[in-house]
Amino acid sequence: MEGRPKLIAIDHDDYHAEHIGRTHDGRQFILTNPFDPAIGENPGCEFVALYTFDLSGQLIDAKIDSFGPRSSLDDDARRAKYDERLISLGDVSFERVEVAPFSVERFGLEFGLIARPPEEEDDAWAVEMQPGNYMAFFEPWDSGEYDT
Repeated sequence: MEGRPKLIAIDHDDYHAEHIGRTHDGRQFILTNPFDPAIGENPGCEFVALYTFDLSGQLIDAKIDSFGPRSSLDDDARRAKYDERLISLGDVSFERVEVAPFSVERFGLEFGLIARPPEEEDDAWAVEMQPGNYMAFFEPWDSGEYDT
């Protein structure tokens, strides 16, 4: 589809992109905390997600752990799993990644960097980190910047 991004650049920062980069063998990774927002009767959930990509930015694996509703979140357990996932990568460098949009389903939710086509003629493509839409990307796709 015309305008759909092939790769999204994400620059390392101290916020949502704190733990992105490359492993010693060159694979790219994104370690993040997606969330299912609380809406109505849905209490919302917290997750730890480790996405790994090959050298060309194609998804290799998605390891996603659920920590249940935010109201009963065991933050120590979530933090321990996050640290475990980071350590599992071995020696890493935190730096810019360039990865293809992707989507995987876990826990009845869609996770990933999901490309959204324009809804109207004057709209633009968007790519959103889901669930939670906590990182949104727009053209130019190689800027490395995102909106929250």
